[in-house]
Amino acid sequence: MIVAGFFGAFLFVALVVTDWVHFTSLGVQASRYGCRVARREDHLPYEVATRRLQRFDKDGVLQLSHGIARLFRDECRILLRPQYHLFARRFRTAWPLKATIDLKRDGDGTTVLFIKRMPWSSAVLTIMWFVIVAVGTLGFLVAFAVEGGFASLGGVLMGLGVTGLGLVVLVFGLIIVTLAYRLEDDRLTKAYQELRDVLADGQR
Repeated sequence: MIVAGFFGAFLFVALVVTDWVHFTSLGVQASRYGCRVARREDHLPYEVATRRLQRFDKDGVLQLSHGIARLFRDECRILLRPQYHLFARRFRTAWPLKATIDLKRDGDGTTVLFIKRMPWSSAVLTIMWFVIVAVGTLGFLVAFAVEGGFASLGGVLMGLGVTGLGLVVLVFGLIIVTLAYRLEDDRLTKAYQELRDVLADGQR
């Protein structure tokens, strides 16, 4: 049983690490990998000319001040993710974001389809955590009521205490996830604005 537990833990960690490695890679297969969390369209009032795309190196990579972009010319797609430094003062959260950016010519302009993604493991584990806390709290209350736990004042107080504790944990978790998402979204937005300035070079 202990060996099975260690093997299960090792397999779980390996899956999470593999997910993050594939998510952070700059390969063409990773350009659409990740859980989609947001989608929006942007419009550039000019065509993204070839001379602007020449800012990307021969491997299609463009280093930005706050991120890194990879161009896939055949797909007319750009993979954008914030750049993380090992000893940066701004820590990395468990909900990193990257963007898949599809470019489509629209008359004299360019339509930009901007899709935000996060690792599948981050999304799945977060949902599972909220579900476990919510279902665990509700399950305890139902079992407690079936056993007649609310028949006394002490039982009622205990039920209210467990309910309050469950709500506090859920609210605290929601606050953490929200703050982390806003932080990561701010990083991605800065990188996108820098990329947008590169694509707009010569149009201002």
